[in-house]
Amino acid sequence: MPPVPIVRRSLPNGLRVILSRDDSAPVVAVNLWYDVGSKHEKPGKTGFAHLFEHMMFQGSEHVEKGVHFSLVQAAGGTLNASTWFDRTNYFETLPSHQLERALWLEADRMASLVPAMTDEKLDNQRDVVKNERRWAIDNQPYGTWEEKLQGLIYPKSHPYHHSVIGSMEDLGAASLHDVSEFFETFYCPNNAVLTIAGALLALGGMAAALRRDRSGVAGADAA
Repeated sequence: MPPVPIVRRSLPNGLRVILSRDDSAPVVAVNLWYDVGSKHEKPGKTGFAHLFEHMMFQGSEHVEKGVHFSLVQAAGGTLNASTWFDRTNYFETLPSHQLERALWLEADRMASLVPAMTDEKLDNQRDVVKNERRWAIDNQPYGTWEEKLQGLIYPKSHPYHHSVIGSMEDLGAASLHDVSEFFETFYCPNNAVLTIAGALLALGGMAAALRRDRSGVAGADAA
């Protein structure tokens, strides 16, 4: 098995960067991994990590709602995100010459999502998540088995006691202030790891691109 080259860097704002160059195909994969999942949620605010995954695609200060998807797809790329107990990640795969597009999009929403948040966007995505819960759990035969098993295995004081998707009651009670506070607590560069793999630029050019796209994103104290 050939060795996998890995280069690690840290930016002044605390963002950790992992680079792995592979020129076998002219594509690049970007994965931004935040150290926040359902285990970080407070009592009465379950489902926030997953709800916020949805909110991250609702537009930022310089990108309109839905345009993040269209910009990546127009460049020939694919993208998605996922949430789990311990983390939330956002990922794109694009032609290698479109790498800076992905970096700029991730930097922009990390730096300026809160000013673009509205009650309309929150209500819309809250309904999406509620329907996701109905489809995957509540309206499925034995659909709540995993939730019940978690509740039996882990005590109420354990962060794994509740499900990632959260309860209908907590989702319904979420306010714009709640989700803004969640973002400002956890969505900061010193609480994230950026991994880039594929047909990368020379490391000098890569470092310049990272500095350019992340220089305006300040670090914060994550809980």
